[in-house]
Amino acid sequence: MRRPIVGIIGNTHLIGDQYTVQGVGVMNLEAVNTVSDAVPIVIPALPTIGTIDELTSICDGFVFTGGRPNVHPKHYGEEATEAHGQFDLDRDALTLPLIRECVAKSIPILGICRGFQEFNVAFGGTLHPEIRDLPGRLNHRMPPDGTIEEKFEHRHTVALTPAGKFAQIFETDEILVNSLHGQGICIPGERVVVEGRAPDSTPEAIHIDQAEGFAIAVQWHPEWNAEHDEVSRPLFEAFGVALRER
Repeated sequence: MRRPIVGIIGNTHLIGDQYTVQGVGVMNLEAVNTVSDAVPIVIPALPTIGTIDELTSICDGFVFTGGRPNVHPKHYGEEATEAHGQFDLDRDALTLPLIRECVAKSIPILGICRGFQEFNVAFGGTLHPEIRDLPGRLNHRMPPDGTIEEKFEHRHTVALTPAGKFAQIFETDEILVNSLHGQGICIPGERVVVEGRAPDSTPEAIHIDQAEGFAIAVQWHPEWNAEHDEVSRPLFEAFGVALRER
C-alpha cells in the first residue's frame, strides 16, 4: 500500500533578486516524511498552476506552511497599512479556497503560522497586523540574532482547553512552544474554535468546528525538530493517523 501524499504549500522567493522560484522549508518535508509517514510534494502557491479540484484529487492532505508575506487584509475587509508587511496575493488566491474545500471534503489539513492565520481568514476571521503593538502582549516575532537553534527554541507556554482536541493529542493541558510570528488572530472566524492561548491571551491553537476531517492549525512552528520535540512529534503523528484513516 502506498503512503499518503501530502501537498505542502510553497512560498515565492527570489534568487539573486531576479529569478522567481517556489520553495518549501526542508524541515516541513522531513516532518511529513519521517513523523507523519507520508510522501511530501511541493504545491506552488500559484492559483494558475492547478485547480482546487485537481489538487484535492492528487493529494490526501495538505500542510499550509509559514511564510514571510502576510494574508492581505482585503480578505477580511480592512485596508493595507505599513504594519501589515509584505503580501503574496497568489498564495491568498490558492490557500483560502483550498482550505474551505478541504474541510468540505474531509481532507486532512494542518496549518502552521501563516497557515494558522489563513485558516482564520478562510472562515471569515480577522488578524492583528502586529501583536507586539497591542497593550500587554508579548513580542512573538523571531529573535533577530542568534543561531537557527536559538531562534526556534521554546519561548512560552500555551494553555490548552481541557479535554479538547489538542489536549487529547498532547495528553496535557499545557505545552511549551517556539514563537516566530508578528501577526495573529483578532476576531476568530465563524467556525474557528480557539483551543490554545499564550500567556498574553494570543490565540495559538485552533480547529475548524464541525469539520469531519482533521482540520487544525497552530501559530508556532512544530516542523522544527519534529521527530524529537515532545509537542511537535505528537502533532505530526496525529496528522499521519488522519491521513491513513481517510
